[in-house]
Amino acid sequence: MPFTAAEREERIAQYERGPLRLRDALALVPDDAVRWRPAPGRWSVHEVVCHCADSETNAAARIRYLVAEKEPVIVGYDQDEWARRFDYHSFPLEPALRTVDAVRATTTVLLRKLPEAAWRKEGRHSESGRYTAEDWLRIYSDHLEKHARQIERNLTAWQES
Repeated sequence: MPFTAAEREERIAQYERGPLRLRDALALVPDDAVRWRPAPGRWSVHEVVCHCADSETNAAARIRYLVAEKEPVIVGYDQDEWARRFDYHSFPLEPALRTVDAVRATTTVLLRKLPEAAWRKEGRHSESGRYTAEDWLRIYSDHLEKHARQIERNLTAWQES
């Protein structure tokens, strides 16, 4: 079901607030808990933040391809492989957070400038098929909120361990 203009603006506002939500969740995590994993194969808070930087960079490109290209193909990626291959623990957190901030800030401007026709544009996602600009907004308006909750769950698990 397509968004109304008000629903779309609410999602864009949520998208815009995402970096603050992520930083607020991270601020609660003591240094000793940042690299702690809640279970084998589960991400630490540090890895979650680094994933957010990579994911948001991908997301920013995806919406641009969807809106600007004739027959866009959105390529999926294996986020767990990226975390392993790029050794997220070897990256500092602050540049990752600044990446999230910058990407979200510039993409928010783009989203608010999109004409109505752009929201109906569609492409094909390599893993899930048909993919529209509104599908993109559904996913990414909640993306950082989802990971902020993951950080909070990690903190709770660390405190209980």
